[in-house]
Amino acid sequence: MALLERVSTLVRANLNDLVDKAEDPEKMIKQVILDMQNQLLQVKTQVAIAIADEHLLEKKKQENEDKVPEWMHKAELAVDKKQDDLARAALLRVESYRELSGNFAQQVDDQKAQVENLKSALRKLDQKLAEANAKADLLIAQHRRARAASRATDAQSGLSANTKSATFDRMKRKVAREEAVGQAKAEILADDVEDRLAALEKEDRIEQLLVELKTKRGA
Repeated sequence: MALLERVSTLVRANLNDLVDKAEDPEKMIKQVILDMQNQLLQVKTQVAIAIADEHLLEKKKQENEDKVPEWMHKAELAVDKKQDDLARAALLRVESYRELSGNFAQQVDDQKAQVENLKSALRKLDQKLAEANAKADLLIAQHRRARAASRATDAQSGLSANTKSATFDRMKRKVAREEAVGQAKAEILADDVEDRLAALEKEDRIEQLLVELKTKRGA
């Protein structure tokens, strides 16, 4: 999520370093504080949205769980009436709702993790903002005393480190992209076989459920 990446950048920012490198330290730190305030508002909004989505997913999960006994009852009724085709159709619905319920359960878990990530980012950014507000005047004063002595050294070491870092990052992104493409191709080839096998397994489950249901109902 781009929002979390921006927040992470702000949280990791070293305020002392930012002030040392700024042409106008006072303007810079005010801008950093403004950025943090804006990001804090966005994260609060995203937390609320994520929690709402979590509740919606939980509702969908429960709705599908409730459908399972409903359609199992219909399958039993069909068996009692000697309507095997209808029983099979009802059992297929049972399996479908079970599968959907499981999928929603996984989505709920993923959403819970996302909510926790956003809450954690919110806490960290709020703490960083408080720190920035408290240190703003102090940082500017420290910068004024130290800037003359450290500017040349910081510029030289920073340039070398940034250049190497940029080259490394480009190589890392290129390798990651190639790996992702290769994995995607492999997944595409596997999907068709997996889908066909899954369909066969589901058909066997339906037939087995029908046999069990008919045995249970004495049909």
